[in-house]
Amino acid sequence: MSDELTIPAVPASTTVTPECDCYVHRFGSIAPGQRAGCCPSDMTDAEWAEVRSAVPVPAWLLKQGGRPEAYCHREMLDAVRYLVDNGMKWMAMPVDFPYWRAVYDFFRRWRTYDYVRELYERLRRSARERSGRNAEPSAGVIDSQSVDASETVGEDSRGYDGGKSRDGRKRHILTDTEGLLLEVTVTTADVHDSKAAPALLETFMDQPGRLLQLVWVDSAYQGPALAKAFARHGVRTEVVRRSDGQRGFVVLARRWVVERTLSWLSRSRRLNRDHERRPDHHAQMVWWAAVIRLSRRLAADAPRRPEKRPGRLLRARA
Repeated sequence: MSDELTIPAVPASTTVTPECDCYVHRFGSIAPGQRAGCCPSDMTDAEWAEVRSAVPVPAWLLKQGGRPEAYCHREMLDAVRYLVDNGMKWMAMPVDFPYWRAVYDFFRRWRTYDYVRELYERLRRSARERSGRNAEPSAGVIDSQSVDASETVGEDSRGYDGGKSRDGRKRHILTDTEGLLLEVTVTTADVHDSKAAPALLETFMDQPGRLLQLVWVDSAYQGPALAKAFARHGVRTEVVRRSDGQRGFVVLARRWVVERTLSWLSRSRRLNRDHERRPDHHAQMVWWAAVIRLSRRLAADAPRRPEKRPGRLLRARA
């Protein structure tokens, strides 16, 4: 999807909320309501300034189908962030957010079009360029993390990781050398790391403009299938091993970056345990958690501006 979009000026008769300049406020129709307070997981004005320019243009605005949305994008993003950050049920969405079904439909629509990945990639490129790096990394790190699954996860999409004593799923991630997420895939917990890594790498490298040349891994990422997949894309691997005398927790060169990212992701309570019926929904939750982390980092690095946090619409439930 092109980053550039030419949109005609907003007619004078349209209702525009000065506090928000999202696509829906400018070109859609907003449900009426009364403003209420904010939650700690909400985006600040500084965060919204970073996220606003990276939000993908919705399909209905590009005349690609669908009707105009009726809820503010900033509200919807804050609602999904609240769910991911606090780990609650969809139906437990607080009353000052849009109705939970509308928020879930928004989440599902963004999953269908892969908008959250697109949003994160734009933020990631911006973060790398601000730190003086190329927008696309040439080196990365791979690791995995097993989590227990709740009773909502079916037997056909869960497994037992004997090494970690986890009955559930395993998320495999690829990061750059700063710990920024590049790719994620979710499997059953009994899938060996070396079996999942080829698909993880191929999903990332199949996107245009990739420059990855080197990936640091641990000793679990070995085998002919993995070596063949990496060689197909011209990516070499370097195994970071523990020394024979090391016991317990040890900070290992290069590998600590991806382990730190997994720890950061686990701060989002929705990821502490897998509640998603579908593995791709769990992967989407990982992307959302990464967006929360990166938007806060970008806002902290941006020049300070007067903070004005608007409330959101308080709607009566039918």
